Amino acid sequence: MTSPPYRGNLVLSNGVLLGALTLVTIVCEGCADLRVSDPASLLVPRLHRSEIVGIVAGFGTTFAGLPDLLTMLKQRSHESINPRMAAIMAVFQILWVYYGLLIASRPVIVWNVLGVAINSVIVVSYLHLRRAHHPDRSSRNAR
Repeated sequence: MTSPPYRGNLVLSNGVLLGALTLVTIVCEGCADLRVSDPASLLVPRLHRSEIVGIVAGFGTTFAGLPDLLTMLKQRSHESINPRMAAIMAVFQILWVYYGLLIASRPVIVWNVLGVAINSVIVVSYLHLRRAHHPDRSSRNAR
């Protein structure tokens, strides 16, 4: 009985799974001591000036990578994207989500969850397009 050939997708799947489990663990640990003292404020929040500034700043930084993602998907090319930058941003945005949970800041939590999603889509799209354009290179790198 021979073992199945080594596949790069398995490594990527395990990495994604490990990343997701790490994120869930961080979020669960961060939520352990959070209690909403005024549940009505979640539905009708009274925003302070600092939260408004946080919302505006978060919007800008969260969607900064979106033009690259849209260009990559429109052109169906991975050539103009640096996936390392998006991966690094996603990792640190996970830490920002945790920080937002610790300080109970809605803008920090919401924008960074969106940022993690956008940067993760950039990395996954890059890998997919690279494999689609260079199937022989992907199999060489997996060995």
